Amino acid sequence: MPVQAGEVAPDFSLMDESGINHSLSDYRGKPVVLYFYPKDDTPGCTAEACSFRDGYGAYHRSGVVILGVSPDSSKKHTKFREKYSLPFTLLADEEHKVCDLYGVWGRKKFMGREYDGVFRTTFLIDPQGIVLKVFENVKPDGHSDQVLQALGIS
Repeated sequence: MPVQAGEVAPDFSLMDESGINHSLSDYRGKPVVLYFYPKDDTPGCTAEACSFRDGYGAYHRSGVVILGVSPDSSKKHTKFREKYSLPFTLLADEEHKVCDLYGVWGRKKFMGREYDGVFRTTFLIDPQGIVLKVFENVKPDGHSDQVLQALGIS
């Protein structure tokens, strides 16, 4: 079960696409959109990332930080970020420790095959580090609009 609204968002440290370490606590004082996605450069994950990219101006003007997390490597994140001109940070959770910490890693089924992977989930975290809202089973198309609406940003 994922971390729930009202709980303190667990702190973590992960490397970004440039090899720079980021901790969630680095962003205290700012609202954070922490979104977990399965894999760089796949149709759904690309649609989700590009929707955050397309809405980025509204997030930026409101002081909201966007952090994307997947089990991909920093190197793969660099290619993905450059290919789609993503203006926000992507964090590499190759050993899925943060995915486990947030309860978004587990058994999945796709086309009759079972495997372990990331459940597409987004956490809205307030400036004090409290989870305001959790979006589970995210549909990539239009997700950024849902998040902006939940944040009261247009």
